[in-house]
Amino acid sequence: MIKKEMIAMLLAGGQGSRLGVLTQKVAKPAVSFGGKYRIIDFPLSNCINSGVDTVGVLTQYQPLRLNTHIGIGIPWDLDRNVGGVTVLPPYEKSKGSDWYTGTANAIYQNMEYMEQYNPEYVLILSGDHIYKMDYEVMLEYHKANNADVTIAAMPVPIEEASRFGIVITDDTNRITEFEEKPANPRSNLASMGIYIFSWKVLKEALVQLAEVPSCDFGKHVIPYCHEKGQRIFAYEYNGYWKDVGTLSSYWEANMELIDIIPEFNLYEEYWKIYTKSDIIPPQFIAADAVIERSIIGEGTEIYGKVSNSVIGAGVTIGKGTVIRDSIIMRGSVIGENSILKKAIIAEDVVIGSNVELGVGEVAPNKYDPKVYQSDLVTVGERSVIPDNVKVGKNTAISGQTTSEDYPEGLLAGGDYIMKAGGAK
Repeated sequence: MIKKEMIAMLLAGGQGSRLGVLTQKVAKPAVSFGGKYRIIDFPLSNCINSGVDTVGVLTQYQPLRLNTHIGIGIPWDLDRNVGGVTVLPPYEKSKGSDWYTGTANAIYQNMEYMEQYNPEYVLILSGDHIYKMDYEVMLEYHKANNADVTIAAMPVPIEEASRFGIVITDDTNRITEFEEKPANPRSNLASMGIYIFSWKVLKEALVQLAEVPSCDFGKHVIPYCHEKGQRIFAYEYNGYWKDVGTLSSYWEANMELIDIIPEFNLYEEYWKIYTKSDIIPPQFIAADAVIERSIIGEGTEIYGKVSNSVIGAGVTIGKGTVIRDSIIMRGSVIGENSILKKAIIAEDVVIGSNVELGVGEVAPNKYDPKVYQSDLVTVGERSVIPDNVKVGKNTAISGQTTSEDYPEGLLAGGDYIMKAGGAK
């Protein structure tokens, strides 16, 4: 019997619907970040940097790019004979097939995977947060408290606390109460969705709650363990942590990388963030191109001006084009004499010449005001925007658009175009 002290289960099946057109064709953990990475690189790198060498990645929604990206785990040194990284999609069983219906249900369906390592501890992670954390320190804390469950928690501004699961602790940091998104929070310690369970406790809870529909850690498993009188502790984390679940927070987290002293440093020697790198040629910056305070990916060709932006690998920016405060993901091509302000352009998008993105005033979005509620222009992957059009703020575009889609050459603020398919 192989025995591992701690294995990690990384939940990466979510659609990330609040990222709008960015996650139409790809799971949120596979969305590009910081010009070079994908969001899932952060928890995977944390695992290997913390000495956790057995990681099950639970996928469900649009998993193709995630699977290709993870492969057999080589970039993270997770290509192991014993352990390593394993992609765990839902599968058909003799009594029919079950989709993962909640975070805990997904883990329950992979009981056999965990059993084979007979771990003492199981670390549960989300695939969609940007942070660096040493899980080994958290495990030491778990052991020192003789805990059954340890929840990583961080202080948040009290006015934002109702967005999170809030924990209330005594003076030893033992959790006395747990409130899921309370209207009147009594504490500002928010659960980060990172848990260490003693395996016996986790197994017992999952088996007992097996029939609960959409079984979830925050709503069901933690309260169940609490009722059973188990020792649940809060591990307070004070580093950088960003849930990039909305378009604004995704945009902000990218922009924070280009500060003079970035709040989140990608360049630390002792805590590297690993990713699958395609071998592509170096950047080319033309003689009259201008670049200020930006991250520029490999294989990118710049003939225009880029300031305060994050540009992915293999992007082409035409002559006379100005890119400001924007994120452009890998493989996208922008024509000549265009202006892009506060735009998020997904992968493999083609934008014509003499195009302006981010014009005029902000208006409420007509397509999905819950998702699109800022002054950003969001363009889904493999979309096409023709020459000579203007696009207002708080807009969304997906698919191959033509000049007929822009009455009088304009997509007004708050408006949208959603077409089937995208450029190949």
